[in-house]
Amino acid sequence: MRSTRRTFLQGVGGTLSLPLLESLSFADKPEATPPLRFLVVGNPFGMHPEHFFPKDFGKEFTMSPTLQSLDWLQDRLTIVSHTDHNMVSGHGREISFLSGVLPTDAQAFPEKNMSLDQLFARHVGSQVRYPSVGAALDAGIRMSWTANGVEKLPFTDPQALFNHLFLNLTPAEKSARRQSLERNRSILDTVSRQFDNTLKRASQTDRQRLDQFQTSIRELENTLADRTTWLGRDKPEFDISQHFVGQATIANNYDAIFDMIAYAFETDLTRVASIAFPAELNYTDIDGVHRSYHGCTHNGRGEDLVQELVAIESFQIAQLARCLKKLDGIREPHAHGTMLDNTIVLFGSGMGYGGTHSNRNLPILVAGGNFRHQGHVDARDNAGHNMPLCNLYVALLQRFGIERDSFNTSTGRFDLVI
Repeated sequence: MRSTRRTFLQGVGGTLSLPLLESLSFADKPEATPPLRFLVVGNPFGMHPEHFFPKDFGKEFTMSPTLQSLDWLQDRLTIVSHTDHNMVSGHGREISFLSGVLPTDAQAFPEKNMSLDQLFARHVGSQVRYPSVGAALDAGIRMSWTANGVEKLPFTDPQALFNHLFLNLTPAEKSARRQSLERNRSILDTVSRQFDNTLKRASQTDRQRLDQFQTSIRELENTLADRTTWLGRDKPEFDISQHFVGQATIANNYDAIFDMIAYAFETDLTRVASIAFPAELNYTDIDGVHRSYHGCTHNGRGEDLVQELVAIESFQIAQLARCLKKLDGIREPHAHGTMLDNTIVLFGSGMGYGGTHSNRNLPILVAGGNFRHQGHVDARDNAGHNMPLCNLYVALLQRFGIERDSFNTSTGRFDLVI
């Protein structure tokens, strides 16, 4: 649902404030390194392969048509060809993008179908106000999943995202919220006691199920404690009104979303964010597009439909490129490079190409993060088999400071970490 300018500006009272308002301890310590952030941007239908993947491999590759807006970032970019989750093609598998597994198969894997962004968020924990933030202009991409296999829904309205990140509660609202948190904590205490009694009488099979339930309770308790801690601290101020002068176009809406996430990184409100371009979004205010995004993926051999699809995909990449340029323009304190240098950026999809419903050869690129970037990489092994995408995720996990040598369907680590 789109926001009108009037709706979006309602309640927006602050002006742009200085960054790092909630992380001044970092700014005051020259020896400290800036925190790492993670930004994942995804869509559900992949990319038209002939326009997304460059024709040549190596660091000196020729930028493809869809990726033209990223040409300024070529030396800090890795595009990975021939990687996927080795799934049978068709709708429904794209929800495995950030986990490598489907919910129906999750019990066989250590992380279940927990998505990569939520694994990062769990690692960050209460160091920031929000362990993760997700945003889109519609629901449905199903990109983020918690440790308990529950889909984490994105904010689908820029106004709601603004309120969540930057709008402070009134004293009365804070008091009511604090009372609600205390009531919830009391309920969890009661449930925990009942759980202990049930566990004593449970069978071995039931104990395994109850163990997962106990983990859920523990995570809820930690969340309540974190919310209580942050409740008394004001949020940084942010003025996003410049994006809503005139018509609230899809470009203006996504500009606002990306800018809010960038500022949330800059002020250390969060270090993990996901932004999605959902399936049913209407792009008809983009030049050359007359159909819905989903409709354009059912293109058969129609050249006009392919051109519209590529226009949509190029717009998505241009939105990403604009955000990365903003991050690259923010200098970290004490000569630690730019915010982009300290942000792991992943773009991709759980579907290779919507025109054929293929789930093979996923369109994947990584930027920033101070990686040893390799340009355009053919990830097939000597036998011609595609690389498990989770091999790349192992490298991202290690760069983020999570010490592990595997993630779900991985068979090794993609050579990207410095």
